[in-house]
Amino acid sequence: MTDEMLRWRTERFTDLADGPADGDVVTVRPEQVVEIAIDGIQRSTRYPGGIALAFSRVLGYRDDKRFDEVDTVDAVRALGPG
Repeated sequence: MTDEMLRWRTERFTDLADGPADGDVVTVRPEQVVEIAIDGIQRSTRYPGGIALAFSRVLGYRDDKRFDEVDTVDAVRALGPG
């Protein structure tokens, strides 16, 4: 990640913050679409969606998509173990 990308990302998500940070957690408004690559999907009892994304990483930020056009947890869950 370049210094420029880190600076942009920090500013962008700070602007989208929906209130003050709660420890290490910052809640943001769902306005920025992030493209994520994964190596697999596993069942998980740790996360509310019931799945964990193995080796997930950010590929890019999609300004050509609106947040209501993204895949849902249900769509991602359908790709994983049954």
